[in-house]
Amino acid sequence: MTRTVRRAGAALAALLTATLTLTGCLYSQVPEEAPAGSTPDPVTDGFAAELLPYYEQRLEWSPCAQGMECTTVVAPLDWENLGGDDIELALIRQPALNGQSAGALLVNPGGPGASGVDLVRDSVDYAAGEPLQQAFDIVGFDPRGVGQSSAVACYDAAEMDAFLYDIPAAPRGSDAWEAELEAAGADFAAACDENSGGILPFVTTESSARDLDLLRAVLGDEKLHYLGYSYGAVLGANYAKLFPENVGRVVLDGPVDPALSGTEVGVVQNIGFENALRSYMASCLATDECPFRGSVDEAMSDVGALLAAVDRSPLPAADGRMLGADTLLTAILLPLYSESNWPALTDMFTDVLQGSAEYAFYLADLYYDRADGEYTTNSTEAFIAYNCMDYPVEDAEEAAAALERLQAEAPTLAPYQEGPDLCEQWPYPPTGVREAITAEGADPIVVVGTTGDSATPYEWAVSLADQLSSGTLITRVGEGHTGYNKGNVCVDQAVEAYFVDGAVLEDEVRCE
Repeated sequence: MTRTVRRAGAALAALLTATLTLTGCLYSQVPEEAPAGSTPDPVTDGFAAELLPYYEQRLEWSPCAQGMECTTVVAPLDWENLGGDDIELALIRQPALNGQSAGALLVNPGGPGASGVDLVRDSVDYAAGEPLQQAFDIVGFDPRGVGQSSAVACYDAAEMDAFLYDIPAAPRGSDAWEAELEAAGADFAAACDENSGGILPFVTTESSARDLDLLRAVLGDEKLHYLGYSYGAVLGANYAKLFPENVGRVVLDGPVDPALSGTEVGVVQNIGFENALRSYMASCLATDECPFRGSVDEAMSDVGALLAAVDRSPLPAADGRMLGADTLLTAILLPLYSESNWPALTDMFTDVLQGSAEYAFYLADLYYDRADGEYTTNSTEAFIAYNCMDYPVEDAEEAAAALERLQAEAPTLAPYQEGPDLCEQWPYPPTGVREAITAEGADPIVVVGTTGDSATPYEWAVSLADQLSSGTLITRVGEGHTGYNKGNVCVDQAVEAYFVDGAVLEDEVRCE
């Protein structure tokens, strides 16, 4: 069973939402032009001499988008052994719209592998609500390994197509099938090592959390103000573990439980998607457009039969690619990140049941950031790199028990989650640990969880809020991934009062 989990980033849902439902200008509240801005003096008190060349950097901002500014920050490749190679981190900011900034609010959209630069540049209204844009400089950043920062690089477009979409010749589950996948994984890992400029051992969440403290300091803030979605919440929690005294106003929305093993994360996440698919099906069956009939159980059985059918006899697409079960599953899961995208899932099912692969490939390509035969980001490569370094190897007995649970609680998805672990082929051993995070001494930290979250189940938010010594929980009752800025006024007001006014939650807030 694979140890790496599905990407769980707000940016993925945002990308689909923007593609399917949004029209008009994303920058309607932003001045068309703004002069290159300045940054307060960096915060350097208390750092060792060898760190000062990094923490004393003075940022030079240049106009790079409508009303926005960009810069780069230099960070050490290896925080444990300074004096070696350096890397660059890309930043973008929208200055506070009220002209009186309360400081930087750093935003991370998740992944791992999603670009914070792209999020703020293309969808700042999705990244942060208007009250936050008024009060703070909204700062997006690409973590190490991602996007415009020093990035993981593995394959060209044709090679990525083969890696992601080709269907093994041998039957699923056979020894020959496993051997094909293992060989493909080994080739991919070797290419990543060869083409990434030596950064792979240091593409870790711990290293990125240390980068985050560097960004805080060079942006001139005594404490970090941070809004992290999904994996971005994981990054924020790890920051709080390492630098609890530097935590300012921090919101962790849709987190992964840091105490769970990779296998447990994968199982619970797939159960979450199975439950989200059932919720979608209940809604679909109430409409005339739904291509399924009968009860939810009967419709889920039909989805399982459809996956099995394309697994046996893949459907051809116009560009020559073949739609098998794995790609169809990706096309199913992406719309489940947001309830607003369920109509796209209905259209895709209808298309496939009529013998067409086009809509399924359209959704799968969105998931992998593929457009016109090219990959517009390195999100898939970075996602794999982070997970292979962050999750420790587990024993076979634990994996077998997890597979039994997956088969029992996610029977539709389980047959397509088995197979060799790509990370076993990774050229460097994992360095991450899985443990509860308490962040003793940190200022109050807000955790947001959604009861019907498909990608990061609600129980993970509850667990993290309980682990954190200063954690408080906001619950959004509803469907979809993450909770803030999703149209729930109760959630939005609580988060924005915390950021803007410092309003601390005394008790859990439950938003129906």
